[in-house]
Amino acid sequence: MKITRLILIFSFLLSVNCLSAQKREGNIVEYFGKEKVEDINEGEVIHLFEEGLILSGKRLPAEAKSVLSDPLFANLLQDKTLVISEGEEAFADVDTKVAKWERIEISENSEFNDDGFRNGYLYLEYDSGSEKTVIFEASGHTAALINGLPHEGDHYDFGWSLIPVKLNKGKNEFILTGGRFSHMRARLLEPNQPVQFTTRDLTLPDVQREDKEDLIGGIRIMNSNDSWLKGASIVTIVGSYQNETNVPSVSPLNVRKVPFSIPVPEILPVGDALNLLVQLKDRRGKIIDSTNIELAIKSKYAHHKKTFISDIDGSVQYYSIAPSLTKEKEQQALFLSVHGASVEAVNQANAYKQKDWGHLVAPTNRRPFGFAWEDWGRLDALEVLEHAENLLKTDQQHTYLTGHSMGGHGTWYLGATYPDRFAAIAPAAGYPDLLEYRHSFVRRAAERPEEYFERFGMSKSEFLKSISAGYEKESDRLMDSMVRRAGNPSRTLKLENNYLHFGIYVLHGEADSVVPTFIAREMRERLGKFHNDFAYYEYPDGTHWYGDHSVDWPLIFDFFRARKIKSPEEIDEIEFSTGSPGVSATSHFVTIYQQEKPFEISSFKFDKEDGKVSLETENVEVLKLNFKEIGVSSLDTMSIDNEILPIKTSTENAFFRKNGGVWEVASTPSAAEKGPHRYGGFKDAFKNNMVFVFATRGSKEENEWYYNRAKFDAEKFYYRANGNVELVRDVDFRADKYSDRNVILYGNKSNNAAWNRLLKDSPIQVTKNKLQVGDKTFSGEQWGAYFIFPRRDSDIASVGVITATGERGMKGAYANDYLENGTFFPDVMIFDDTMMKNGISGLKYSGFFDNSWNTQGGDFYWRE
Repeated sequence: MKITRLILIFSFLLSVNCLSAQKREGNIVEYFGKEKVEDINEGEVIHLFEEGLILSGKRLPAEAKSVLSDPLFANLLQDKTLVISEGEEAFADVDTKVAKWERIEISENSEFNDDGFRNGYLYLEYDSGSEKTVIFEASGHTAALINGLPHEGDHYDFGWSLIPVKLNKGKNEFILTGGRFSHMRARLLEPNQPVQFTTRDLTLPDVQREDKEDLIGGIRIMNSNDSWLKGASIVTIVGSYQNETNVPSVSPLNVRKVPFSIPVPEILPVGDALNLLVQLKDRRGKIIDSTNIELAIKSKYAHHKKTFISDIDGSVQYYSIAPSLTKEKEQQALFLSVHGASVEAVNQANAYKQKDWGHLVAPTNRRPFGFAWEDWGRLDALEVLEHAENLLKTDQQHTYLTGHSMGGHGTWYLGATYPDRFAAIAPAAGYPDLLEYRHSFVRRAAERPEEYFERFGMSKSEFLKSISAGYEKESDRLMDSMVRRAGNPSRTLKLENNYLHFGIYVLHGEADSVVPTFIAREMRERLGKFHNDFAYYEYPDGTHWYGDHSVDWPLIFDFFRARKIKSPEEIDEIEFSTGSPGVSATSHFVTIYQQEKPFEISSFKFDKEDGKVSLETENVEVLKLNFKEIGVSSLDTMSIDNEILPIKTSTENAFFRKNGGVWEVASTPSAAEKGPHRYGGFKDAFKNNMVFVFATRGSKEENEWYYNRAKFDAEKFYYRANGNVELVRDVDFRADKYSDRNVILYGNKSNNAAWNRLLKDSPIQVTKNKLQVGDKTFSGEQWGAYFIFPRRDSDIASVGVITATGERGMKGAYANDYLENGTFFPDVMIFDDTMMKNGISGLKYSGFFDNSWNTQGGDFYWRE
């Protein structure tokens, strides 16, 4: 629906060519090597959808757009009179090609099968004799619109999607969007009971024979009631050992994955499994559901999994370890290995033989596909790195980074973003820049013969015209530039000088067609122009995956062993760049604290020679230096951009600010200003144990929409990020209860009771039929906005706002997917209800606050 078609094609092609890297067994998800859930334990099937209507979509790769659009869903959401029937014409894709709804029936495997689903839609109806609650279970789709309300899909066909739905008496409509697959399945279940567990998609640790500490797992609770589940608890029992965990609230008609504590008995059973009884109790202590879970028992000296609670959203995440063969020795090396698309972290670690001088650690990227190691995938990698360093007590000077395919991209990207964390990196079968890699499919499609394009209903010349055409309006081009600027922190090659921090070993298959070998050769040529410490090897006849040595290549680890991160006093030169201090701010002892122009590339060059210290900067407004680490105790001055400034070398946090083009010694910036702790753009609000606060003081339709919009985002974050998001009614929100946590606010000042508590001094104010930003006013019910603003009662927390002036804007604010990597979101986006139909032409105002979170000194583009 809101996932770009390019991403879907890219992932499909990547996955098909990775089959040899995956173990195929049983009834698998056909491209991803993961067993699909087929058993139903949550209720009885009361209806299998056997017939429906398909709107086929066929689409070639295209350049990724800065603002996504979907005219069909725009019409479905906004036009209550729209009727779908056989033979009816509708827009089949974002190019507004017209197609007809056609009848389709399931095949023998109880699934709908048609190639048109890859970019098409499936319409289903169910006539209910009464109003009742059911579980909608579907797979193979990217999203669902159920009686006009959006829900997350099952992109990867894992069989995880379970959505409690209250059916209307009479006709109920279900519209499913296609994506990766040519098949979909949909069923309705009558739940076993109103509140229950589902063991689909558990997150579990391995039990170590050598450790007896309590462990943590994650399980989903389905609440099919119209009321909240509050005060419940999870009791876990192993023999005479028992733990109890308070369950966070689960909102009505919702499914939430929650943490639970696992007791580990002093004496473990013989064998390789531990049986755990898990009970769900209500607030009175009554058992309302129970299930049995089996945990693997392993030695901590062999490959195993660890779980932890994420600071992003309080969810349970895991990572996998191939521990060092040298037991019980601290200060060994750590190898962070990031997996490719569709690969579980467990399988990533299992591809490596254990080393005798360091531990290999594989984070999850939040999911086997996750976020391509950007956005929340990046944060997962950092959380795992910190957790593993503390657990294993490794030597931070001997920390290394490697990965394969999408993980090869993660290696290029994370290495460029956090260059002082690694002594060397080794991308295998990787591509440096995600968008440029996706665009390579467009360039390769352009080389196809004429007949290739016939099945897409266009000529080759039409395709070439579609990919070469720019924006006809100058205002669209300027708006596009502003939005894309928010993606600069992910434009890896703009940060290439950061690679000078470490050695690089590039490994690639000579015959790789998934990540074509020319990409690695281009990087070899690029590195050869400025880098003096890299190695390059093409594995003869190697495809994308040619066995475990595609990642576990001995020469990589020989290369690693010869390198370490220098101690601060050894460092004489640093070159460092960043797209945003909120993503990456520091190299060793120098921090870019604030930028002059937000989200443009900022950089510094540090030089220490003959006891003198100098810095050259670009696009930097505030710098922070730690003189204790620099190691120049005899200095009393330094140079910044050829200006001489006094210093105290005993100072750990010395700040310098450019004021009117002149550098001066400065005091510590207020935490209320922008800084590495809180910088924007809008997507940055979705972290810091965020809580979703939705409006309840509007009309019935507004309240229903904002609650379901919040629930939809929570469903998305669960599915895409293995997430655990708390939903809170505005009238129940208490600042002290959720102190220092980010808040995502759904609604406006007129209908969300938490608005004034959180956004009273925001320069953007939204009420019914009016949006005010600075001295600009947008009147009418058609306006929507996304923006981020600091919580004024916190030095670290932010508020992300999904808001609208009325019903039209409310549904228009469904457009554009901010929970997807490779999308761009500045601090502020204001749009009307045409954005979902027409893309960027519906975006009216966009840009970045200044460093004091004001609009006056900010950088915005306003379409007059």
